[in-house]
Amino acid sequence: MFTTLPRTEIQSQKLPYDLVSSIEQLKKDLNAVILAHYYQEPDLQDVADYLGDSLGLAQAAAKTDADVIVFLGVHFMAETAKILNPHKQVLLPDLNAGCSLADSCPPAEFAAFKAAHPDHVVVSYINCSAAIKAMSDIICTSANAVKIVNQIPIDRSIIFAPDRNLGRYVSEQTGRDMLLWQGSCMVHEIFSERKLVELKQRYPEAQIIAHPECEPPVLRHADYIGSTTALLKYVQSNPCPTFIVVTEEGIMHQMRKLAPEKKLIPAPPEHDCACNQCPHMRLNTLEKLYLSMKNRSPEVTMDESLRQAALYPIQRMLELSA
Repeated sequence: MFTTLPRTEIQSQKLPYDLVSSIEQLKKDLNAVILAHYYQEPDLQDVADYLGDSLGLAQAAAKTDADVIVFLGVHFMAETAKILNPHKQVLLPDLNAGCSLADSCPPAEFAAFKAAHPDHVVVSYINCSAAIKAMSDIICTSANAVKIVNQIPIDRSIIFAPDRNLGRYVSEQTGRDMLLWQGSCMVHEIFSERKLVELKQRYPEAQIIAHPECEPPVLRHADYIGSTTALLKYVQSNPCPTFIVVTEEGIMHQMRKLAPEKKLIPAPPEHDCACNQCPHMRLNTLEKLYLSMKNRSPEVTMDESLRQAALYPIQRMLELSA
């Protein structure tokens, strides 16, 4: 559940000249921490106290001693922070910052799917709603999915939700025959195999690095497949001077900061658009961040029974990822 001030009331408020300094002051006043995903706009990444992928953000949310958590990401990330911190205020600057992957797994439909396979262990990618987490046995991220599936007894059947592409990749890596929910990420499915091959021909020295949420025809051309953080580390450590990056292009801001000598080329989408940018992630802005902290709204809240049900599979993930 989300609550917010009416949009007209927010728009009528005056903004300070120096937003960054004002945000820093509000952070002190509120004893707040700002957590941001790598897919946020560069100016938001730069004001964050912690920057990471879904696993790192969940771990940071679990450890924080701040009174207020401001999440620069999408709704399932803010929900996860609230699940782990029931007594802390969790703010999300824009209520419309959703997730196409989470939306591709409606709770009622998934409940029926699960009921049809009662003997299966349910492993759900963290990119899902609190309701889906509550129906899961273990949560995973792209960084730890292989490790977690490998720890499930071989005689147990597995449902993997909601991302079919990540599920297919994990199945290949682990040798486990998993039942996949047919969800997907709109950004990671938009990359064009044809254009990627053409780009590789133009830059034959480049390595292709890709996120496992991408479709198999794209992944088969990758020199390296990994989570967002793993891709960042790979660019830093690999001596190759040029990389074609097949994931949401927000991560390239950190790649450029940490490996300025490398040439980075964003992978082309199928159409002539900015489709390799998540439109939901980009709804958060510096202005909305300031106003959310100033007004302490929009706030993420949820029913306690739902929170408790969703907490256990997240805790299992954190334990198995240690």
